[in-house]
Amino acid sequence: MTKPKNLFKEEELNWKHYKGGEDFDYHIDYSDAVLDAREDGRLEILVKWKPNSYCHLHKHTADTSSVVLKGELHVSDFDIETGKETNKRIRNVGDFVYKEAGDIHMEKGGPEGALVLFKIYDPTGKGNLAESINKSGKMISSSNIKNILKRI
Repeated sequence: MTKPKNLFKEEELNWKHYKGGEDFDYHIDYSDAVLDAREDGRLEILVKWKPNSYCHLHKHTADTSSVVLKGELHVSDFDIETGKETNKRIRNVGDFVYKEAGDIHMEKGGPEGALVLFKIYDPTGKGNLAESINKSGKMISSSNIKNILKRI
């Protein structure tokens, strides 16, 4: 049996930090902490955004559910054909969402940031979870359960 993890004791978690560079026209500043990862393609991960900061534009290649634990999360879907943001919405504490693979979007922490718990599962067994992409739809990087298992 593994030791329980308190998701609100952030200092006790192993965070990986991500920042954007000159290649991005939006401020990227977020971190994630893997809570559990399994070879069958299941991942539980906690993600936190700094205030008014984004994660990379990305496409989920696996089924994903999430719940906002702190702050608010601003979500914008993207139309790769036009490069435009569509369907903007704000998720508040307690908001739960389930999405099937294929969703292209970007998330941004609200004025006080955001803390969100994600559960990601690739039912194909290949372990592909997400792809970071640029606004023209070209893949920049990908997340795979095998690489995450090496990290923890």
